[in-house]
Amino acid sequence: MNNPGTPTFDQLRIFLTIVDTGSFAAAGRKLNRAVSVISYGIANLEAQLGVLLFEREGTRKPQLTVAGRALLAEARSIAHGMDGLRAKVKGLLDGLEAEVNLAVDVMLPAERLGKVLRAFAKEFPTVQLRLHAEALGAIVAMVLDRGAVIGISGPLSAGVEGIESMSAGLVPMVPVAAPDHPLGRMEAIAPGAGRDYTQLVLTDRSRFTEGRDFSVASPKTWRLADLGAKHALLREGIGWGNMPLPMIEADLVAGTLVRLAMPDHPGGTYRFSGIWRRDTPPGPAASWLIAQFVALGADDREAAGMSDV
Repeated sequence: MNNPGTPTFDQLRIFLTIVDTGSFAAAGRKLNRAVSVISYGIANLEAQLGVLLFEREGTRKPQLTVAGRALLAEARSIAHGMDGLRAKVKGLLDGLEAEVNLAVDVMLPAERLGKVLRAFAKEFPTVQLRLHAEALGAIVAMVLDRGAVIGISGPLSAGVEGIESMSAGLVPMVPVAAPDHPLGRMEAIAPGAGRDYTQLVLTDRSRFTEGRDFSVASPKTWRLADLGAKHALLREGIGWGNMPLPMIEADLVAGTLVRLAMPDHPGGTYRFSGIWRRDTPPGPAASWLIAQFVALGADDREAAGMSDV
């Protein structure tokens, strides 16, 4: 049974450079080494592996053997892995985070989140991202508890001790129901009519919102911890409730939901902030993320007649 030796990364780099440049001489020029050093390196690599990688006879241009072609993809994978390792170490030496934990409010428009994260992946290819989608006070709780280094929070982060923040835009919250819901069928909704029907309310288990209600108008409530589930139940005609306008705009166009003109409950403005712990300022990648959300949020405009929620 033959056991191949362990080649060095330098030997693999010589091998790949010969393949990429087309000759031993060109590889020597690219690596700034004599051709004899290149030949010696390949001979040692072949001896280590116990196979010939290049045909030596009948051609002026090095041709890969069957074994050489079989090992080429593995060699490239190792080289790419080493390049990634070096880039990550360089980032650490330069102060770049190895990982960023980001908590975002579920009300944040998905299109905006996707745009920022696509750009983040290109800008910081060596930085791992852990994304947490949370509701209400859970974003602040995660940042304070160090479960996330930064967050994009709703208005509940305002004035929390130990938290620094930057304004990061807003989203209109509007009351909606299915078109066959009693409120959806009303041509004119009288003040107080919402109290007669079940309101779907988003909730969470964080200490910041425990026992507290936000924008609740009806004594009849169903409480859900998932915004997607609330959206689905609204479309099924189970109650009415407030939703971020970007999330249900397609429903309004398609007619699967209708916006309720409730004189005593017109909706409101839900403001976002980029947040972090005062004693733990964000690193370069996390700071970049906050800056992107802040920049995109600067284009948000308040809807007329809406107050803050």
